[in-house]
Amino acid sequence: MTARPPFPRPHRDDVLIAAAGLAGGLVLWRLGLFNNQPVARELGDWALLPLVAMCLAELLRRTAPPVALPLAVAALAGDTLTGSLLATVMMFTDVVYAAVLYGRPRLSRAVLPVSVVLTVAVTVGAPAALRSPEALLLGVVCGVVTVAPAWTAVIVRDHRNAAAAERLRAEQTALLAEMDRVQAVTAERSRMARELHDVVANHLSAIAIHATAAQSLDDPEASRKALAVIRENSVQGLAEMRRLIGLLRGADGDEEPSAAPKLDGLDVLLDHARAHGAAGGLTFVLRDERSGGPLPAPVELAAYRIVQESLTNALKHAAPGEVTVALSASGDGPLTVRATSPYAERPGPRAPGSGAGLIGMRERVELLGGTFAAGPVTGADGRALWEVRAVLPVGEELAGEGGEGTRGRTGT
Repeated sequence: MTARPPFPRPHRDDVLIAAAGLAGGLVLWRLGLFNNQPVARELGDWALLPLVAMCLAELLRRTAPPVALPLAVAALAGDTLTGSLLATVMMFTDVVYAAVLYGRPRLSRAVLPVSVVLTVAVTVGAPAALRSPEALLLGVVCGVVTVAPAWTAVIVRDHRNAAAAERLRAEQTALLAEMDRVQAVTAERSRMARELHDVVANHLSAIAIHATAAQSLDDPEASRKALAVIRENSVQGLAEMRRLIGLLRGADGDEEPSAAPKLDGLDVLLDHARAHGAAGGLTFVLRDERSGGPLPAPVELAAYRIVQESLTNALKHAAPGEVTVALSASGDGPLTVRATSPYAERPGPRAPGSGAGLIGMRERVELLGGTFAAGPVTGADGRALWEVRAVLPVGEELAGEGGEGTRGRTGT
């Protein structure tokens, strides 16, 4: 097993800085360019030891600042006692700068206050100890080699932290935008699923009912009529599908999509229901008690689809009797849609379904901020009825909060 080195491998830039500092120090030493010439003449080659120690500190400036800074302080003290080379002093300022910039937060926060305290102490203590005004220059030098690099590194580190925070904020914003996009796509898929269900469920239910009837009939004429109804609903279902595909294709489509269905088309919708429900003893009545101006397009589409789905459920589940569709609205008040049909427990529906009818109706109403309820009720004559009731806001309340849970039997 390979032993772990005591210190991390020096950064390439740190190696270059240390090599440059060592080369510069050797040139100054060779030429005898010391900051304190009398001391340098006495000690001679001993000035190289602080230089080498400072170069070692430079190698650790980025990878191990807690080790590099004490080593640099010791090297600077030795350099001062051996005559002081300018290269050693310059490398010390770089080590102080790197300790604040690359060190851990605790070390980074401590270097500048300590540098300021040390500078103040030297500025006050040197003149008092040496009894000379020129000793104030020692405080200036101390501030230049400690406070200046530390302060510069604090500014650079703050800018880097701010940049990192902005990058993180940008990444979070991008993540939120992606989450919003996914939610929008999911919501659009749900809307498309509801629309697709409402478009084809009515026609396919009628096809299934008449196909079942055609299989049980021995009369060729009755079978031909059933097949004619099946063909009519197939054509209408294909037309509805073509309209939906046109809406999805939008401007890229080859043809302009037809307009969305409105409440003015309920008479045609009930005529089809009468044709399909006559064999099951069902009659259909529309009571339109609306008054006021035109309705918003989303409200009209939702109301139309709710009526369509209610009629489909009646064709599949209702007992023989009258199916009533009632619309009421006054002024800017909400639009109320009520569909009632005779209710009786049956062993099974006349045609199979997916169970998504009531769910789709409730979702449509809740998206508009309305309320929805569906379940068995007792009529005025005491007969059991199945009622679908939706209240759709049309004024300033549109798109508010609301929506009651559904109960009772499953829809188409």
